[in-house]
Amino acid sequence: MHANDPGATWPHLPPDEQIDIAVDSLRMLADPTRLRMLWLLCGQEYDVTSLARAVGIARPAVSQHLTKLRLTGLVTTRRDGRRAVYRAKGGHVRRMLAEALEAAHHHLAGLPDHD
Repeated sequence: MHANDPGATWPHLPPDEQIDIAVDSLRMLADPTRLRMLWLLCGQEYDVTSLARAVGIARPAVSQHLTKLRLTGLVTTRRDGRRAVYRAKGGHVRRMLAEALEAAHHHLAGLPDHD
């Protein structure tokens, strides 16, 4: 079931396991540092050092955040020689993040809701 499908039936609840995973994903977005990191990872791959520099926090903290994002299925990792590089996992992650930030923009700008 996809929420954007014209045939989606909103009155029917998704399975509990799907709800639990969605809650975990949204919980990951509730942290400003992870949100910033995920935004950058939607655009390109980063290793821990580059991402730490980009968001302005220590490498160990970036590693901890990346572990959480990876365990909840929001980022993927691959090896490039001796270093691991990270990227957002799929278009669904980019769309979820874009929708959250668009909603924030509408709220800040006092724009009307639209469907």
